[in-house]
Amino acid sequence: MYFRDDQPLTHRPATIELRSLNDESFQMDVEGKFFNDPQNPGGAAGEPFMGLWDFEELFLANDANQYVEIEVGPWGQHIVLLLNGVHKAIRHSLPLDYNVVERTETGSWQGRAIIPTAYLPPNVTKINAYAIHGSGANRTYEALYPVPQGRFENPDFHRLDFFRPANISELLPKAITSLSPIWIESMNAAKN
Repeated sequence: MYFRDDQPLTHRPATIELRSLNDESFQMDVEGKFFNDPQNPGGAAGEPFMGLWDFEELFLANDANQYVEIEVGPWGQHIVLLLNGVHKAIRHSLPLDYNVVERTETGSWQGRAIIPTAYLPPNVTKINAYAIHGSGANRTYEALYPVPQGRFENPDFHRLDFFRPANISELLPKAITSLSPIWIESMNAAKN
């Protein structure tokens, strides 16, 4: 991951590793430096919590601009959003089996999430991931695939045009080629 301005990091980068479990789920392991800045935003560990955009995020998208956004933090909260179009959330606060495996007050943290494949849009083709830390003038945005320097003043993590190709078929034992029931239900509810 790199700074938002394409500058190299001065610390070990955050990592997100995905691995297949079965037809119904895959695992996401997150590891990063524990900055404790910003501090714990509140909310119960293991529960969805809106406002985690200050921490680690993974986006998996298709060419129809349907994507899942998975945000996790070092205190055990998470948030999962389904989006049908850029910035068009149709569902949020989906349940997730997520826990912090380890956290040291001066070092690092590790989290693990089991993500239902039903949360993925069909035919995922691209990916991006972010790590955010710091407050005020010390705010730092890191990205797996950053937007080129000078392309925006305020970070917009939904710039799908800067995501890069992902071969998700290597991760999943079964290809996801159609909308899952949760996607269909969410899209129908968004119309009403």
